[in-house]
Amino acid sequence: MLVTVKFFASYREIVGKPAIEVELEDGATVAALIANLVEQYPDFPDDPSSAAVNAEYIDTDLTLSPGDEVAFFPPFSGG
Repeated sequence: MLVTVKFFASYREIVGKPAIEVELEDGATVAALIANLVEQYPDFPDDPSSAAVNAEYIDTDLTLSPGDEVAFFPPFSGG
C-alpha cells in the first residue's frame, strides 16, 4: 500500500523534502513506517514527538490504510 508522509521543521531537513510517498505492506502500522524511515534516513528519530494520520494525532500502533497521509512534527517550543 502507498501512503504519503509529510515532514515539518527539522524532520524536513533530515529527509530533505517536505513529503514523500512510501510503499508499505498491507496492515503496516505507524511504527513500521517509522522503522522504514529510520532505515532510509538514519538521522530520523525512532520515536518522533508527534505524528498525525489524516490530520488526527495518533499513537504509533495505529494500522495504516492505503492512501493515508501521515505527518511527523518535531518537539514544539515557545512561549
